[in-house]
Amino acid sequence: MTVTFLGVRHHSPACARLVADTIRSVRPAYVLVEGPADMNPRMDELLLGHELPIAVHTSYRDPERRHGSWTPLCDYSPEWTALTAGRDVGAELRFIDLPAWHPALAELRNRYADAEARYGEVTGRLCRAFAVDNVDALWDHLFEIEPADGLAERLATYFDLLRGDTEAGPDDTAREAYMARWIRAAAADAGDRPVVVVTGGFHRPALIRLAERGDRNWPEVPRPPADAVVGSYLVPYSFRRLDAFDGYQSGMPSPGYYQDLWESGPAGAARRLTEAVTARLRARRQQVSTADLIAARATADGIALMRGHPHPARVDVLDGLASALVSEAIEVPLPWASRGPLGAGTHPVIVEMIAALSGDRVGRLHPSTPLPPLVHAVLAVLGGPGEERLDLGGEAGRERSRLLHRLRVLGIPGVVRTSGPSPAGGAELVERWTLTDSDDRLPALIEAGGYGVDPQEAAAAVLAERIRGADLDRLADVLFDAALCGIGELTGKALDDLARAVGAAADLGSLGRTLTVALSMWRHDDLFRTGGSATLGMVVQAATRRALWLAEGVRGGPVPADLRRIDAMSAVRDALRHAGSSLGLDTDAALGVADRLAARQEAPPDLRGAALGLGWSLRGTAAADPARAVRGAFVPASAGDWLAGLFALAREEVLHAAGMLELLDELVGGMTDHDFLVALPALRQAFGFFPPRERHLIATRLIERRSGGASGWDLMRLEAAPELVAAGMALDGRVEAALRREGLITS
Repeated sequence: MTVTFLGVRHHSPACARLVADTIRSVRPAYVLVEGPADMNPRMDELLLGHELPIAVHTSYRDPERRHGSWTPLCDYSPEWTALTAGRDVGAELRFIDLPAWHPALAELRNRYADAEARYGEVTGRLCRAFAVDNVDALWDHLFEIEPADGLAERLATYFDLLRGDTEAGPDDTAREAYMARWIRAAAADAGDRPVVVVTGGFHRPALIRLAERGDRNWPEVPRPPADAVVGSYLVPYSFRRLDAFDGYQSGMPSPGYYQDLWESGPAGAARRLTEAVTARLRARRQQVSTADLIAARATADGIALMRGHPHPARVDVLDGLASALVSEAIEVPLPWASRGPLGAGTHPVIVEMIAALSGDRVGRLHPSTPLPPLVHAVLAVLGGPGEERLDLGGEAGRERSRLLHRLRVLGIPGVVRTSGPSPAGGAELVERWTLTDSDDRLPALIEAGGYGVDPQEAAAAVLAERIRGADLDRLADVLFDAALCGIGELTGKALDDLARAVGAAADLGSLGRTLTVALSMWRHDDLFRTGGSATLGMVVQAATRRALWLAEGVRGGPVPADLRRIDAMSAVRDALRHAGSSLGLDTDAALGVADRLAARQEAPPDLRGAALGLGWSLRGTAAADPARAVRGAFVPASAGDWLAGLFALAREEVLHAAGMLELLDELVGGMTDHDFLVALPALRQAFGFFPPRERHLIATRLIERRSGGASGWDLMRLEAAPELVAAGMALDGRVEAALRREGLITS
């Protein structure tokens, strides 16, 4: 048998040319390509005549795992040229890798993520040997800029050195064993006719070895588990999504530049890169003179000559442009000296240069390309761009709102809500949306199709996934999004995950927000039909019990009042008061926690005050001698924080209990000047829990108690800022202390 193994770097113009030339030269019976074997029956769909870049998007979900991955292809992808050149010479085309949903690829969101990144020691030594910054510059230096003569041998040497004697991990081992079965079967079927194998160069040494022995039967394509939902569809892709500077791990940054390299060669790509950067900067009103361009080209040519390049490489052109166009000091390393997204502080001109290299090409699918049901379901009802005002008081407005919220939850571009109800807001009955066209909408819809066949099913799956991974601060937002989407009731694993998240909560403040939102929606939400929801009822039950358990475990000395913690205790009070009997909450147990917490000196003052307020507000007139409890718990050093907790939970009880305001006046009035000034900010915060009408009532009663002639409103209105009054009091105190120290006053 004659098998030609071509190890390539994904998205490399040099490798793409080598592949196409080799196939046209040897005219093989089979062209075998690293790619998802389950796409083999759909090869005609892949080759319909799309405008590249495109990708095969595969979605997988079962009760335990969800996975989405892409197999991207552009004009200069060696895999693409293998398919097109193979079709031209009449070869049988086969993808030979495991399907993208397979556990061996579970860690890969992109099938064509180059393995060489995993072997940094070897590439690091090569970079040092050739005096280049990183593997991208190394690749250009060795392969893209150099003449094509001897390219296959140089590639084989490079990848043999990269792989060496290293044992691949279990995932790569499984993939290579599977690909080798395809190679052996194709070679056996081809007889004396040649076979060409195109895979990532990392796999080439292992495949050569594995292809020598073993069975020669065609392998079966693995089937997903019976309870899994799997779908693979072609999606339009874009150079922006391909770019390593945007976070894509293909190993090839600047796809626009490499497209030019593919079409025009190194000299043409260097010229077009300079033109693209110039046009982009001038479009943004950045001054780029002819002298600047001459300097940039001359510098790039000089750098290329110094580095031994027959033509300026990508980094040569970029270094020349940076030298000519950036006059001030550059505070961060140039982005092409490393890999990955642009760092903070990158110079604006450099940012525009990188954007010019990326290119703005967007792929287009052939009109006959099959699309998932979700795409048809959405496009049939979404409508065109424009502003929409929805009346949520009518069923038509609510139904349209639910559709748009489902698309928002799915992350579909061009669907933006500008106003409407929020978890912390009132019952707003109007929503406003802005719909705009976007090149990314169709890819996003196709990818979202992996969640379900219609917007409701897909949004429910996304929300279930968000619940599984949400921290507690975001859980309330997820519940509210579920209501907005018309998915008020969760079932099965999503409900279990929700209960688990609430039951494992460790932060009382975050749990309180979730409880507040869930209780409000359970009690009142007729607008989104969540009133009395079983799901929300479960959240209220679990959050109330967990909050009481967390509160009893809090320790800490006098610190500023934690308003989130106080709000959590208020939410517990409201849940017990308004849902206790309906949801079977144990009010007696909650009162026991409140009494123990109120008496525990190790607990923070605000929490002790809130616990006292919780017990008082739930018992009402049955509370035993609250005045005695207040007098026993009042500590001047932490009075403001303690009162904040008390007032937040038992404001009305304090206001209307006989003699309570007078007692508080006595306690505050008995504080020393020093203690009062220290406590003043916290005291102001505490009394802020009373609304203006009630503060006026307090002021009136204090004036009556002190027999003053002013009105309550006069007492509430200071001519000076409270901070200035406090500073004046502190100054008076220091003066009086100095006078006493000097014996000038004795009384």
